[in-house]
Amino acid sequence: MHAKPPFRADQVGSLLRPESLAQLRARFRRGEVSAPTLRAAEDRAVRDAVQRQQDLGLQAVTDGEFRRDWWHLDFLSQLDGVTLKHNDGEKFKIAGQSEQPPIPTVTGRIGCSRPIMVEDFKFLKSVTTGTAKMTIPSPSMLHLRGGRAAIDRTAYPDLDAFWADVATAYRQAIAHLAEAGCRYLQLDDVTFAYLCDPKIQHNCRANGDDPAALPRRYAEVINAALADKPADMAVTIHTCRGNFKSAWVAEGGYDPVVEAMFSTDVDGYFMEFDSARAGGFEPLRVLPRGKRVVLGLVTTKVGALENKDDLKRRIDEASKFVPIENLCLSPQCGFSSTHHGNALSIDDQWRKLERVVEVAREVWG
Repeated sequence: MHAKPPFRADQVGSLLRPESLAQLRARFRRGEVSAPTLRAAEDRAVRDAVQRQQDLGLQAVTDGEFRRDWWHLDFLSQLDGVTLKHNDGEKFKIAGQSEQPPIPTVTGRIGCSRPIMVEDFKFLKSVTTGTAKMTIPSPSMLHLRGGRAAIDRTAYPDLDAFWADVATAYRQAIAHLAEAGCRYLQLDDVTFAYLCDPKIQHNCRANGDDPAALPRRYAEVINAALADKPADMAVTIHTCRGNFKSAWVAEGGYDPVVEAMFSTDVDGYFMEFDSARAGGFEPLRVLPRGKRVVLGLVTTKVGALENKDDLKRRIDEASKFVPIENLCLSPQCGFSSTHHGNALSIDDQWRKLERVVEVAREVWG
């Protein structure tokens, strides 16, 4: 198997929460359980999940994001100047869902005055023999949903100053993780895939933004955020069209955004290709040399297990646009981007990850 991330068989990050942990977390919210009791239970659940990932042969090992409620908000809300506001509008509604995630709103100057999730990473690193993979939301996640309308005008009359502060805060957050030994970082960024969708483009205009200019702007901020990272830290971007309880937000192929996305200074791209919603592989033809695409061909939205021959056929199709040595395989998203989890069982989840490892071995040796 390949020695440097992204790996031939890789994964996006989140795992379904064990039922016992989900129940304990609910009790913690009601004030019936102390924070140290919850932390100890999370530690146990992370150890078990790490062991299971290693047993399957995954080289990149995550903590399943077991300590988070939402894939993005737990991190973003710890930045200085960010407040979570209830989402009662129609913007970015998730297909078929009544519950909507809060919207990160900028209420003051953005900064990173204390380490974010570093203790979580240190614990993961201490319990794995594999490569500890850390996932954090991309800096663009502070902007996409609320846009200009959700950024306080007294703090930021000018958006250039906002983006400069965001990049500085991210450089600091990444430096804290790097100091703790993180050498595989993934930026989860739904913005690129969302901006392929005319509905989302319309929402952006309603927020006071130009959707055609955003992909390039987001790429620039990612590059500024990564400017000081250690040379030996591998970074990937994951993009998808939404993954809340197996629902999705956006539809459309990657053509409108792919050139901007591929201009980012990262080692690889986790791209969703599990359904017709993502379009074909043609946009991959502009992938810069030396970068990898991790094909998200195994869906995390339903439990049915993908057929090995079908997966190999699709890898083969993608290899018409990108040399096969620059391709990898993974699920199209996490299994539990939020604490609610997707509509499949924990057994389904492990079978799918096992299938990814199995097919990668057969294709790449």
